[in-house]
Amino acid sequence: MKSGRLVPLLFLAPALFLFGLLTIYPLVRVFLLSFFYTEYGFSGASFVGLENYAALLGDSFFRIATWNTIFFTVTATASEVGLGLLLALLVSKRFPGRFIVIPTLVAPFVLSTMVVTAIWRAWFHYDFGFLNNVLRAGGLPPVAWLFDPDIAIFSLVLVDVWQTVPLTFLILLAGLQSIQPEIYEAARMDGAGPRQILLRITIPLLIPHILLASLLRSIDSFKIFDKVYALTGGGPGQATETLSMYVYRLGFQFFDVGMASAAAVIMIVIAGALAALYAVRIMKGESHAG
Repeated sequence: MKSGRLVPLLFLAPALFLFGLLTIYPLVRVFLLSFFYTEYGFSGASFVGLENYAALLGDSFFRIATWNTIFFTVTATASEVGLGLLLALLVSKRFPGRFIVIPTLVAPFVLSTMVVTAIWRAWFHYDFGFLNNVLRAGGLPPVAWLFDPDIAIFSLVLVDVWQTVPLTFLILLAGLQSIQPEIYEAARMDGAGPRQILLRITIPLLIPHILLASLLRSIDSFKIFDKVYALTGGGPGQATETLSMYVYRLGFQFFDVGMASAAAVIMIVIAGALAALYAVRIMKGESHAG
């Protein structure tokens, strides 16, 4: 019996070792560093307790980065889940050319972020970009997509939506395909119309998939760094400065590793709270379904 119980642990040991080395250890180290003033690590560090956290809460740059991150997360997640649901509803029915439409819709998601940002940087170009050429053709003035403080963050949302709507689309399409056709047939026999079927059957049955898509996108959007770094660098001014960019600047440009660690801990706590909230909602939905 004992040897039988040890065998699964032996198979899990390499994965547990890597998880501890690559996940648990960095998290613990970052948490401990957040209580010190240091430019690199624990060597020569001085303990400051909660001063790093207090300094962050009093830093206007941190508050702006937090607001930008929350705004981007909410706007991008709502747009991606909403558009993904719309596309899934449109494509769920069989029609000629469906086998071509679905791969075309998914194509942006398989591109690397650097390729995506290179494409959109060209499209956003003020003088020669595709988007401004379309505006000029329609008799409208060009837009400084990445250099107008009031528009720059929406431009980042647009890029993120273009690249990651395919993910929410696939999740919700899979959810639609899992709904039994007999449910729709029974609803039609009872006299339900398309709108009633959508609002009273399809959407309620898709709630777990919508929550899953929202969880994945909100966590990924909350920690966005690559698109901001490649397209705006956090500018103009601080219009697109996110928490990830803020942590990067503190740690790798100003070498204030202690405060950067404190900001990272706050990010981890917020992302963990989001994940826990969605997980509870999903489990409640599954328990009710059961």
